[in-house]
Amino acid sequence: MRLLLLEDDPILGEGLRDWLRAEGHAVDWCRSIAEARAAVHGEPFDAWLLDWQLPDGSGKQWLVDRQRAGHTPPALLLTARGELGDRIEGLDAGAADYLVKPFAPEELAARLRACLRRQQPARKRLEPDVELDLAARRAWAAGEEADLTAREWALLEALALRTGRWVSKADLDRLVHGFDGEPALSNALEVHIAKLRRKLGRDAIETLRGMGYRVRDAQV
Repeated sequence: MRLLLLEDDPILGEGLRDWLRAEGHAVDWCRSIAEARAAVHGEPFDAWLLDWQLPDGSGKQWLVDRQRAGHTPPALLLTARGELGDRIEGLDAGAADYLVKPFAPEELAARLRACLRRQQPARKRLEPDVELDLAARRAWAAGEEADLTAREWALLEALALRTGRWVSKADLDRLVHGFDGEPALSNALEVHIAKLRRKLGRDAIETLRGMGYRVRDAQV
């Protein structure tokens, strides 16, 4: 998943960024609302991880303002404000979940998975005969488990979280790498897509020139 991490504490921010990247996520770390505002402009994200109190304002209020402006991905508030009234205020403001500092990164990862399950089921069936477990990061083709690399899974997950929608090459590259990841070679994306098709079936991923790639839910 591609995550926006809005956290001004340098030690916590760096630690969370590195831990989440080690878990296979693309993470864009911002230290202020101004940085986050620039980061999300026209960019695809799967979830936001937001500190409440920041040097230039409130992460909670920024979330409220963004939701009023249009669609936003699921957001988790990460804050030292742990009173019952604070938790209620944060959830009522539109946060999908609320985590009080200090917390274990494993709990953050579990809560993030739970938020995404509320958006769509953890297990998905895709055409023509592919099954995914998004929580366990496993895939099966025609009943046989596919041995996917971390990069192949990241690409498949990015498409599966947008089932039925065309995802451009540029967006797919940013969803997998983020701003700070290593830039992809010009044909690297096509190479990984070709490998996925060999493992999942030629028709598992559609291509449309000028639009990008997509996967589709299996017809039940």
